[in-house]
Amino acid sequence: MRALLDTHAFLWWIADDARLSRTARDVIASPDNEIIFSAASAWEIAIKARSGRLTLQVDADAFISDQLASNAFEVLPVMLRHALRVYSLPDHHRDPFDRLLVAQAQIENVPMLTADTELARYAIHTVW
Repeated sequence: MRALLDTHAFLWWIADDARLSRTARDVIASPDNEIIFSAASAWEIAIKARSGRLTLQVDADAFISDQLASNAFEVLPVMLRHALRVYSLPDHHRDPFDRLLVAQAQIENVPMLTADTELARYAIHTVW
């Protein structure tokens, strides 16, 4: 199975946070699954770390690079088709990062690992 991480799922996995569901934890931990990390999530983390809304022990570049390597997550770049799909999405969710992740999940035809129940209102499969 291929699955796209929502930004909070990535952060909760890294922190071994109890808020990460057992199902999401099992999907991420399974060596049979390909876990995808979006460049949009890297952008969101960088913005939040720079603004002080997220505390990292090292700079965002080192943090994300180290975690992607140690967890063998695949990086999904933001492509033009992903960005343009956001235009056609209904306004269920206002967060631009989440909307871009939804567009990527649709175009790449992958489920999203997310605790955000609002995202299930879109035409994507969510796992939690």
